[in-house]
Amino acid sequence: MSARTPHFSGVYTALVTPFLKDKVNYADLAKLVEEQVAAGVAGVVAVGTTGESPTLCMKEHVEVIAKTVEFARGRIKVLAGTGSNATYEALELTQQADQAGVDGMLVVAPYYNKPSQEGLYRHFSVLAEASPKPVMLYSIPGRCGIEIGVDTSIRLAKAFPHVKGIKEAGGSCARAAALVDAAEGLAFDVMCGDDSLTLPFMSLGATGIVSVASNFIAGDMVKMTAAALNNDYATATRFAKRYHRLFGALFIEPNPVPTKFALHRAGRIASAEVRLPLTPMEAATEAKLLQVLRDLGL
Repeated sequence: MSARTPHFSGVYTALVTPFLKDKVNYADLAKLVEEQVAAGVAGVVAVGTTGESPTLCMKEHVEVIAKTVEFARGRIKVLAGTGSNATYEALELTQQADQAGVDGMLVVAPYYNKPSQEGLYRHFSVLAEASPKPVMLYSIPGRCGIEIGVDTSIRLAKAFPHVKGIKEAGGSCARAAALVDAAEGLAFDVMCGDDSLTLPFMSLGATGIVSVASNFIAGDMVKMTAAALNNDYATATRFAKRYHRLFGALFIEPNPVPTKFALHRAGRIASAEVRLPLTPMEAATEAKLLQVLRDLGL
């Protein structure tokens, strides 16, 4: 990894979108943003896939982004989840997020369509041309069925200097290392997209984590990544060992169902509601998550 100062580093929390009676609960969203500010995260992602972007209508999607910017008040960065499997829907979201005053975009690979790498390049090019704000690509083949290739990522970074990084959620340390190596000399950061792999990725040159767990344990995620960035892996590893069971338990059912359940049980949001096709936690998995939370004193 080069000595340059990364654009994306530390913890960016992929915020849940709290609901109450099937409406976005903006009072709870404001509280969640305040918690993140107090914990010292670098930023939050509004309406990423953890924020249930596929089930929010366009009006809600844009409004949640704008409200998150309003609640953050410039104290932390706000990235907008503006990806879609329809390029022109993603384009509209990107333009509206830009107008809402976000600090950048997180753009997931088009899901279901399974475009070629050339299709991915053209898709992301349209979005990059729509706004000068920094862009973080998001590769998560387990959800999208397609991986943003290393060569495609670097091609985009070279063509568009404001394409400044990638959230890598393919679960492969080898791929993380390949991305870091290919990005040498470029202003392009690799961010881990899987809480449980934060330290392995950072040891290979990733600069931080776009985290789900930090919805719940933001302060300790900040401490863990700060230690890793300072090459204090003894301290960072203590946090990773403490929370490794939680990192797994928060994905015991489809994200963000367990995280919303945990936040609700802790009294930090009024409801654990998710929107179909997601459903509330089943009794067996609920019991497993509760046991992990009790064991950790959470």
